[in-house]
Amino acid sequence: MAIVSGTTSTYTTGSSDSNREDLEDTIHELFPEETFFSTNLDSVDASATYHEWLGDTLDAAAANINIEGDEASFSAVTQPARYGNYTQIIRKTFIISGTQETVTKAGRASEIGRQAVKKMREAKNDLEFALCRSQSATAGGAATGRAMGSMENWISATTASQSAATQVVLSTTSASATTAPVASGAPGTTIVDGGGTPTTAALTEASLKLALESNYNQGSTTDAIVVNATAKNYINAFTGVATRNVDVGREQQASITGAADLYVSNYGVHRIVLHRHVRTSVALCLDTDLWAVGTLRGWQMEDLAKTGDAEKRQILCEKTLVCRNPKGNAKVVAIG
Repeated sequence: MAIVSGTTSTYTTGSSDSNREDLEDTIHELFPEETFFSTNLDSVDASATYHEWLGDTLDAAAANINIEGDEASFSAVTQPARYGNYTQIIRKTFIISGTQETVTKAGRASEIGRQAVKKMREAKNDLEFALCRSQSATAGGAATGRAMGSMENWISATTASQSAATQVVLSTTSASATTAPVASGAPGTTIVDGGGTPTTAALTEASLKLALESNYNQGSTTDAIVVNATAKNYINAFTGVATRNVDVGREQQASITGAADLYVSNYGVHRIVLHRHVRTSVALCLDTDLWAVGTLRGWQMEDLAKTGDAEKRQILCEKTLVCRNPKGNAKVVAIG
């Protein structure tokens, strides 16, 4: 069968050129957001670009037997450790021409309004990334920005071990990952992951228990185990995972439960937090009461000076990570 000569169709030129486009008036967004730490940790005020605080511990328990009527003796008291961290400026910018803001657009009435929301969400992701990754604290300078010391750098030990309860537990004896101890000040030493291709191993229940035991020995309470998807899959198979019961109505199809939300150990009940920005090779065992986010400048959006036919916006904050006492947290490293 042939088309009658002269038929106008969507494939031919002519009046079909004026057909309207079929474009949905919706933008389907896929935003992998993660703000567990910036939302759930305590908030404190910072008044300078280097924020400081004090941390202390008790002497180890020991035999304490004394003679009746004996004269007391004295020793020098131990001063608290003085810790600190630098504030980091998190910033996102955008510029929209006057014409683009005015024309009719699909999925949004205002380009400035949409970009303001999108860039704010991106900036919050960047803050979360800075809080939980491996980043050394730096004071910055005329040509470099200040950087806060991140969680991984605060959780440190003189010697990492695969078989002993310590703040840095190795997933395998072949790994050589190290994190320099933070006795005072800020964590300015870069974490060593074991070379260009570090040796890794599966996260085992035994390794996780060593990290939890370390926190218990130090006197902290591990309320959150924060991991990426790789480590979460290992944890789901642990025997210490709490049994979960799901009520299913008669008219509903039963669901398959394959994720662990709670882990029960000798040291308490620990919430498992799945986090996109935590490195695949690390499991963070945290007492969240020992952490806070310090704010020098809160979130703000500013109109920048106009120099042409366009609107400029800047979204920023200036914050830092407070690790109130580094000894009360642990991590398992070299997971793969």
